[in-house]
Amino acid sequence: MLEALREAGYDVQTRNHAEAILRHDFPDELEALTGVLAGFRISMAELIGGGGGESGQTQRLRRALAGAGWTKHNFAVQTIVDGTVREAISHEIDHIRRGAAGTLALEIEWNNKDPFFDRDLENFQRLHAQSAISLGIIVTRGRSMQDELLGRITGWLAANDLHSEEDLARLGIGDRTARQAAAVAGLVARGIPFHEAFARHFVSDKFGPSSTHWAKLEDRVLRGVGNPCPLLLLGLPATILSDAPPAEAPPEDPMLPL
Repeated sequence: MLEALREAGYDVQTRNHAEAILRHDFPDELEALTGVLAGFRISMAELIGGGGGESGQTQRLRRALAGAGWTKHNFAVQTIVDGTVREAISHEIDHIRRGAAGTLALEIEWNNKDPFFDRDLENFQRLHAQSAISLGIIVTRGRSMQDELLGRITGWLAANDLHSEEDLARLGIGDRTARQAAAVAGLVARGIPFHEAFARHFVSDKFGPSSTHWAKLEDRVLRGVGNPCPLLLLGLPATILSDAPPAEAPPEDPMLPL
């Protein structure tokens, strides 16, 4: 099942025998996860109009996972000595899926600051040490998506005739700060076409090297962060970016993680 994601362009990395554990102990849970990811698409209009953050596309993924049994959960861990609680720690996980063989934990890091990877991996490590989870999964922007974002966004803006500030509202792009507008104006003053200037600043501002993406996750895992918890790492590929209009935005759900 992971091979289908690899063939679709996903970055897939497993650590500490995670693939064997998934295949033998969690085949149904793995099938549900890969089924959700195989059908997931991100509209360029939604990606740019949403300012790069968690908007319709990520909420759709979260809702699809929740519909497949991957629900939000808060693990509470207490240390009790002679009847007295010495330590109480909670670990909130965006999505868990319980199976007969144990529990899988999953976090989506679409576009946070990269230290969130340390938080997720260390949470997985602690929960695994307590036998609360069998395996941790992280989904983030993949290498190909990170590499191709600038070209895809520039091309989409050019195809949709973005020539000036006045065109932004027509394309559903709003909520820009004076700093962002000034940065684009500065590039235009240097002779760069408006759509290219906007794309350059948008990508550097929203999807820069210190945000959560595959290379940052891979670096931490190679340094052993999260060990010895079995891990499945999944990078969303550029192939899921779509020029088609966005799907209908899902209704706001207070049970979904923000």
